[in-house]
Amino acid sequence: MYIVIVGDGKVGYTLAKHLSEEGNDVVIIDKNMEALKRTTDNLDVMCIKGSGTSVKVLKEAEVNRADVMIAVTNRDERNALCCLLAKKLGAKYTIARIRDPEYASELNILKNELGMDMVINPEREAALEIGKLIKFPSICSVENFADGNVDLVSFRLVSGDNIVGKPISEIKFPKTSVIICAVEREHEVFIPTGDFVLEENDKIYVIGDHDNIETFLKNLRRYKKRVKNVMISGGGKIAYYLTESISKIGAKVTIVEKEYDRCEKLNELLPEAIIINGDGTDQDFLESENLKEMDAFIALTGRDEENLISSLFALNAKVNNVIAKITRVNYNGIVKQVGVQSVVSPKMVTANKIIGYLRALKNKNGSSIKNLYKIVEEKAEALEFLANETTKCLNIPLKDINFKKGVLVAAIVRDSKTIIPGGNDCIKNGDGVILVTDRKNVMDINEILMERGV
Repeated sequence: MYIVIVGDGKVGYTLAKHLSEEGNDVVIIDKNMEALKRTTDNLDVMCIKGSGTSVKVLKEAEVNRADVMIAVTNRDERNALCCLLAKKLGAKYTIARIRDPEYASELNILKNELGMDMVINPEREAALEIGKLIKFPSICSVENFADGNVDLVSFRLVSGDNIVGKPISEIKFPKTSVIICAVEREHEVFIPTGDFVLEENDKIYVIGDHDNIETFLKNLRRYKKRVKNVMISGGGKIAYYLTESISKIGAKVTIVEKEYDRCEKLNELLPEAIIINGDGTDQDFLESENLKEMDAFIALTGRDEENLISSLFALNAKVNNVIAKITRVNYNGIVKQVGVQSVVSPKMVTANKIIGYLRALKNKNGSSIKNLYKIVEEKAEALEFLANETTKCLNIPLKDINFKKGVLVAAIVRDSKTIIPGGNDCIKNGDGVILVTDRKNVMDINEILMERGV
């Protein structure tokens, strides 16, 4: 695909990196020469200096032959205008990042009027991710499939867990239907078979419907009730969307924000929350605001360093559920060392959504991609496909299908029911099929099949 990206910030760079690695031809436009130089030095993409709202610059980027134009500058209005111009010049599909809460309720109108094929709000998506983590307070990450009916959760094993030291085939919990579909061990990814033995400090990925995941966590003595008292450090857009969401389920939210003017605005927008003007990196201040009594602490300032520091204070205060927003990939090692297991990256949430959408466009005549998540430090992927008449392995027992190495059929969704498949189960036309794989750039169910054996 020929893809034009307008905006070479964190999201634009991340998209350019992943999309170029998947074999797409990528052009990136930005006015900042320093940002473009970094991209040129590190990525195999073409860079053009200029404005994405300039017809001359868009023509130089040959947007008329673009399969997709993606606008991710720091201005919503500019992104919308870029999409409008790109469509007028001949781009087949356009995607815009729209972040302002004031536009959130108008997105469908904006899409229709301005010809945008996809609109994404990174802060709102990040808030949804955090909301899922609050649903399962004892785990590191939660991804949803099948319209929210299937959960993929991850958590790190400790010495007291009763599955440590056991092969996966010997792990039996009564009345529980889940599958361990990936394991991260010392920065390596494993798609485990039945004889794989779990070890302390492994990070395991488990898939199943919500009730079965809950039962599994209870059997491990990892289940904790949903949080009631939440403290958020940083009063930006993510904090706004998150508070609006979790207040509806009865959580009491306290937001700590440095800027007084922002506090006043939040006080108007979120009358149900407690807004405190203060510094989230001041340990004494946090403790004076009852940090130790919180069920969850979420660090959402614009600086990774501040989020790490305040998260460390929350861990020292024995807060059970600590979540940090981290944008720099090279901070992942530090995050783990300080003990923060739950991390949210708005740029990766955005990239996952857009990459999944683009792969679906590429393969619109095959089994379509409904969801895509990069997991295990981006070394593996969990994908949801919709099987159709083009799927070559329909109605064949899984035990008789010759799958490529590094692929696991983790779940099948049929008539709103989740099946954790055994060897005798089959994929049928219309099924949702959830795969976990360490293979790169999978576009279609047929790509995971050996040429012979089906």
